[in-house]
Amino acid sequence: MMKTMRSYAAALLLVPALGFAAGTDVKLDHAPIDPTDRVSLQRGAHAFVNYCLNCHSAGYMRYNRLQDLGLTEQQIRDNLVFTGVKVGELMKAAMDPREAKQWFGTPPPDLTVTARSRSSHAGPGSDWLYTYLRGFYRDPSRPTGWNNVVYPNVAMPHALWELQGVQVLKEAKEQADGYMKTVGKLVIDKPGTMKPVEYDRLVADLVNYMTYMSEPARAQRVTVGLYSLLVIVILIGLSYALKKAYWKDVH
Repeated sequence: MMKTMRSYAAALLLVPALGFAAGTDVKLDHAPIDPTDRVSLQRGAHAFVNYCLNCHSAGYMRYNRLQDLGLTEQQIRDNLVFTGVKVGELMKAAMDPREAKQWFGTPPPDLTVTARSRSSHAGPGSDWLYTYLRGFYRDPSRPTGWNNVVYPNVAMPHALWELQGVQVLKEAKEQADGYMKTVGKLVIDKPGTMKPVEYDRLVADLVNYMTYMSEPARAQRVTVGLYSLLVIVILIGLSYALKKAYWKDVH
């Protein structure tokens, strides 16, 4: 019995260690996002509902929350709601999870808080998403025909391949620490409908929106916090002035 318990304890200790080791070799690109850029957030929301919401849900986000980005209810209904649901409903995937599991081997995860959950010692979740969405390459050995440099053996196919084009992973020589080493390098094999700079901009907008979606009240919370600090400073000043007036005859 004690031997079994020791085995379980060792396994539990090993799990986070393996997760940490798996992420140490990942070099993430900086995501050029701006949470105050409403136009970028609107473009990102449009890309999300067109390319992500077919398979993935955002089950903790409602369509009408996009009014915070400067969109009217009618604009949301006309441009972002394609399944006939009401504007006040949650952003659910169009695909049946059971069918998705049958096709991909696992149900596509909910993406509402992915930008937060993917944050690690390697970088913020926005950097992970930005690198991941630009890191797909053709791999005939995989069931979907695609693999990813950030998430090896990923079950998800490359949903944006027509825009980005087809990348392949090729070996390249790189000098580091005074000696040459072989590294993998992504190369466009077949161009997509977008130029690389255009595709990177689309991904940046999409990641910008997903970062907003993971914490939509962040901007309001920061504003409330700043006003609260201002009120505290004013109260401290008034309290000090009151104290000086009250003790003026003593001091």
